[in-house]
Amino acid sequence: MSINVVTLVGRVGGEPDVKYFESGSVKCRLTLAVNRMRKEDPPDWFNLELWGKTAEIAANYVHKGSLIGVTGSLKFDHWQDRATGAHRSSPAIRVDKLDLLGSKKDNEAAAEAGPSDEW
Repeated sequence: MSINVVTLVGRVGGEPDVKYFESGSVKCRLTLAVNRMRKEDPPDWFNLELWGKTAEIAANYVHKGSLIGVTGSLKFDHWQDRATGAHRSSPAIRVDKLDLLGSKKDNEAAAEAGPSDEW
């Protein structure tokens, strides 16, 4: 048996990057800052990838500074560097479930103010 489940709660680092494809698919990319237990430690940053209806919800309701919770799986994107020919990879969380945390007022304030001092 294999298990690949990631659950994170944190604040969004920038506005959603949304792409609409001719096939009708929707893809959204976000960065997420997750604080460590000790305040003096810097946050961990994660790249998130959302598809379909979840991507549309993120595009419409998630903004820089929004508090969200996600559940998904860890994946690695692989490619070959055009300039050097070296093989590269980058980890990302493929989000299956998105939870908008905090109140509507909190999310609107976060969108206007940007990242909090907690970062």
